[in-house]
Amino acid sequence: MPESLNIIDLITQASLLVQIVMALLLLASLLSWVVIFRLSARLGSAKRFDEQFETWFWSGEDLAKLYQGVQGSPDRQGLEQIFYVGFSEYLRMHKKRQPKDDIIDGVERKLRVGLGRQQQLLESGLTTLASIGSVAPYVGLFGTVWGIMNAFLGLSQTEQATLTSVAPGIAEALIATAMGLFAAIPAVLAFNHFTAQSARLYESRALFCDEMTGMLQRETSTESKIATPRTAHINQSNPL
Repeated sequence: MPESLNIIDLITQASLLVQIVMALLLLASLLSWVVIFRLSARLGSAKRFDEQFETWFWSGEDLAKLYQGVQGSPDRQGLEQIFYVGFSEYLRMHKKRQPKDDIIDGVERKLRVGLGRQQQLLESGLTTLASIGSVAPYVGLFGTVWGIMNAFLGLSQTEQATLTSVAPGIAEALIATAMGLFAAIPAVLAFNHFTAQSARLYESRALFCDEMTGMLQRETSTESKIATPRTAHINQSNPL
């Protein structure tokens, strides 16, 4: 590459506004990669913890004992936290001797709230990737337009227009577009990948909530059937 078209020289000799645009795009690219690594680690650990908890949940252990084990964990997350929130509501309403339908409705509401909050924590950072992916190309294009405009303004002040005189200005302007694409493409790809991965985790957790609600509903129905004969026996032994 000729010395006159060295990329470093083009960047350092660019106009102040174009340099500011390039610096912003570089920061956006670095930010997107930080978010990408954090999301990758968070989603990977969330999937691993959910699988471990599901294995524990379906091991046949009593739900009350499982709840006690979860209660002692200071760092509850994912399915563990969702189970804790739902079963806490079940115990609270069961202690107050609420009707069966009210207990199940209350548990379902708590499970939905817990699921939503865990999903918000899981998807933190996706908005940043979406913003970088959508805005960075336009920011780069703005720098390119501004650089080309300055190149043609400078060209108009010369008596003889040659490719040598206009090429550096156009080249430095196009660097801004390249940097915008460099920041946007990984952000868009990562956003699509992590959105799909997050959606799969959400569906898995929502299915767990449905299964847990069914288990508690069956348990509540069993307790009601056991309590009904006892009540009938008491009424027969104590006639009015």
